[in-house]
Amino acid sequence: MAEIEIHAHHAHEADQVGKTVSIMVALTGIVLAIVTIGSHRAHTSAVIHRTEANDQWAFYQAKKTREHLVEGIAGLAGTVTVNDAQSARALADKLSKDGQRYSQEAKDIQKEAQEREAASDREERRALRLDIAEGFLDLGLVLSSLYFLSKRRFFPVLGGTAAVVGAVIGATNFLL
Repeated sequence: MAEIEIHAHHAHEADQVGKTVSIMVALTGIVLAIVTIGSHRAHTSAVIHRTEANDQWAFYQAKKTREHLVEGIAGLAGTVTVNDAQSARALADKLSKDGQRYSQEAKDIQKEAQEREAASDREERRALRLDIAEGFLDLGLVLSSLYFLSKRRFFPVLGGTAAVVGAVIGATNFLL
């Protein structure tokens, strides 16, 4: 039986532009992975800060409720007739001091809640920028890959431009 040799022609070996585009696509994919991870972490951080802020606001409400409750009881202790006026006065003074303490604690908690909200807002803005960078990098990856189907050089030029824009947005976001 005769042996048959089939010689495959490898056109891609001579395609230097294709090799360059392949490297560009690979590098864009790496940058895209880094930006995507950063985006996910920023979103998670924003949610964590928002949850902490909500916890602080709940704590603030509890302190304000206690403050109003002890103020009401202190006011009531001064208006009712009691058998032991000295004990009632001492109780009213203690409740009044507790009310002042709750008021100060509530102010501190309110400040902490506002700081956590601000941190959440910063992370939300950061996540949005990373999402935009991710979109440009995705676009760059797809446009550059179209070269392999069409062999038209403007696809990697457009893709490279989109990828550079995405990389710059992503990099500046990590620097802020």
